[in-house]
Amino acid sequence: MSTQPVKRLFDLLDVYRENYPSKADALLKRKAGKWHAYSSADYINYSRTISLGLLSLGVQKGVKIATVLVNSPEWNFFDMGIMQVGAVQVPVYPTVSEDNYCYILNDSQSEYLIVSNNDIYQRVKHICPNIASLKGIFSIEKVKGLRHWKEILDMGLHYPEPSKLDRIKSEISPHDLATIIYTSGTTGKPKGVMLSHDNFISNYTACAAIPDFTSKDKALSFLPLCHVYERMLNYLFQSVGMSVYYCENIERVGDQIREVRPDTFAAVPRVLEKMYNRIVTRGRNLKGIRKTVFFWALRQGHNFELHHKRGIYYDVKLCIARVLVFRKWKKALGGRVKLIISGGAALHPRLARVFWAAGMPLIEGYGLTETSPVIAVSTFEKDGMKFGTVGPALPGVELKIAGDNEILCRGPNVMIGYYNRPERTSEVIDDEGWFHTGDLGVLEDGRYLRITDRKKEIFKTSTGKYIAPQVIEQKFRESPFIEHIMVIGENRKYTAALIVPDMEHLQGWCKVKEIRFVSPEKAVRNAKIIKRISEEVERINLELGKTEKIKKFRLLPAGWSVATGELSPTLKLRRKFILEKYEKIIEDTYKSQEYNYRVEEES
Repeated sequence: MSTQPVKRLFDLLDVYRENYPSKADALLKRKAGKWHAYSSADYINYSRTISLGLLSLGVQKGVKIATVLVNSPEWNFFDMGIMQVGAVQVPVYPTVSEDNYCYILNDSQSEYLIVSNNDIYQRVKHICPNIASLKGIFSIEKVKGLRHWKEILDMGLHYPEPSKLDRIKSEISPHDLATIIYTSGTTGKPKGVMLSHDNFISNYTACAAIPDFTSKDKALSFLPLCHVYERMLNYLFQSVGMSVYYCENIERVGDQIREVRPDTFAAVPRVLEKMYNRIVTRGRNLKGIRKTVFFWALRQGHNFELHHKRGIYYDVKLCIARVLVFRKWKKALGGRVKLIISGGAALHPRLARVFWAAGMPLIEGYGLTETSPVIAVSTFEKDGMKFGTVGPALPGVELKIAGDNEILCRGPNVMIGYYNRPERTSEVIDDEGWFHTGDLGVLEDGRYLRITDRKKEIFKTSTGKYIAPQVIEQKFRESPFIEHIMVIGENRKYTAALIVPDMEHLQGWCKVKEIRFVSPEKAVRNAKIIKRISEEVERINLELGKTEKIKKFRLLPAGWSVATGELSPTLKLRRKFILEKYEKIIEDTYKSQEYNYRVEEES
């Protein structure tokens, strides 16, 4: 094994060259129903040829190149190819609005744009004439009117001075700018976070000490690579020579987990919640003793503790539960999972316990784009995790809680700053180098970080009581009846909520109860359905403080998504957008005398 340290991200290609030169399945993508593999040699050669092609286009150090690419091996080819010439990749989510496309491309002054396919091009083509800096657009799939990415490869193959690339690479510093990642923008315009090679490398090398991955392991990648979370983990997977399978469509992730049988994957809590809820729904449809055994096993999972703390009697029950029920859960996720990584939002501890009980260790981490991203993460060490927390600080990262409970961190993972926004940078990084996260938390046992809420999302009712909405929403999302919920009540007498029911679960419930399910629009106004969800709200309210209880709610028929604007690309609520979109409904809800506005009797 090579002992040469990775100092720049593209040095990972040297890791492949020296440690895994004959690896046939380094990066894989699914096309026409089959998995197509790219070898480590393919990865190295494509990346180098792209670099030479970019030099042929006149790309120099510091030039910004925007990419709107789905997860694929080509994402990595361009990532490495761009960085090797000292240029800067600006990855953009495929699902952002035209306004955000225009803003990001103009703010970054991107000179070239690489898109995956015609669908993405149709989203951006209207704004391209408004990008003064743009010199050309290339596509991965063939798109009428666009230059194909193979043109860059052809230019690279015929570049007259290939040795020039080696000179350029040798002059790139670990502290140089590697990428600008624009934050998802849950409020206002996105900010361009400048991250260096060293930011990423310090983060993934510290995280790589946690799992016991080898070059024989497989990872399934389905969260967007343009997000810092999945991108950092991909560098980690590559650093140990794992095979990385790219799922282009998150809607098919369940099928592809069973097909690929990965050793690991990363997810956001909402994805894990949906997996859990589907399994529980199947359990509810069982009959007799099978149903009894299922929910007995589920209770054992909810009571799980690490390191056999519940004693031998519990361990025996857990062993039985694994044989009778949990082994089927593990099989549904491919049967080989040895680590699930959760991040991007708070994970309910009960969910974490169940996955551990099922023999699928789940560790939770916390961080931001500005911190590359991990600040704290659970580990497999004896005192490395505690349910309900995101674990201790990552080695090399300093962590402290300010007087107002804001989480601060300092270390090599903290960004260079916001692009073109020095005043915003100085607002979040103080004179001592502490980055102010904007999140609130506490250190339990002086070691384990627990996130309590987002500083800017806490609101005050008209009675002067502070409400932390994320904590409340997390409890409600545990219900299989609730797909999405947003707690409201700023400057109101009491808290209320907008609720999007889980229509798949609701249809199953209606079938059992012999209630006619016509449409989501009819369902949210059906008295029996409203009564059932009211019971869920009242049950969960028992766990909340007096001022936190949901006094009224409104059921909404349309699901929330990234495409419709209610969710950020990492599936967080875009609160300001939701408040504006449902302004009239919110007003009507508070004015109504009903628990849920516009109740209709079943027709």
